[in-house]
Amino acid sequence: MTISRKEFISLGLAGAAVFTLNRHAEAQLVETTGDWTQNELKGLMNRPAHYRQVYDITKINNGIFLNNIKNSLNGFQFGFGAAPEDINIVAALHGPANLINFDDSMWAKYHLGDFTGVKDPSSGAPAARNIFYHSGAQPTNRNPDDEHSIYQDHSIQGLQSRGVHFLICHTATEEQSRALIKRLNLSVQPEEMVKDLLAHAIPGAIVVPSMVAVVALLQLEARFSYITLA
Repeated sequence: MTISRKEFISLGLAGAAVFTLNRHAEAQLVETTGDWTQNELKGLMNRPAHYRQVYDITKINNGIFLNNIKNSLNGFQFGFGAAPEDINIVAALHGPANLINFDDSMWAKYHLGDFTGVKDPSSGAPAARNIFYHSGAQPTNRNPDDEHSIYQDHSIQGLQSRGVHFLICHTATEEQSRALIKRLNLSVQPEEMVKDLLAHAIPGAIVVPSMVAVVALLQLEARFSYITLA
């Protein structure tokens, strides 16, 4: 049976060894409606929430935007008294920022720290792990004024635990795979690298065909306010 990459992720098979691409996958720069399912995206768009915000992010910029998302959550929850379930924030990542949607093994295997210019703060060397993902917060600490609490945690893992959704751009993944193959002088086909990356996406990330299109859909069809950072 042939399944799309979107279905692969949504079925929770990210750790499986078998991944079947369709017969045109060797040059699948553009996904069509038959290549993916919209269920997860539609579920995200239709989830009841009064406060809706999409962060349109292309630059990693040391992950500063993650702190901004944390501030949005705290502003809505504590400054305006919103219930956590009434807040729906989406991180729409494309361009270089798309690569923080992949786990430590991909950062090591494809030298993503060197590719993106991201340094590991523990060594000062190009990051061989996803330094933005893992939470270091104290899980029982719920004091919003304590920098070690869950409310000051701006890791991807911490933000996801508060309901933030991270989106993976298919187009960016395709383009970045081609750039990495050339940079690392690899013999693999682009779709093999795409398959590998998506099989090692961070838990809970949603793959969409084109992020620039999805950002418009979130605004037009689901009333998400828009924010981007220079």
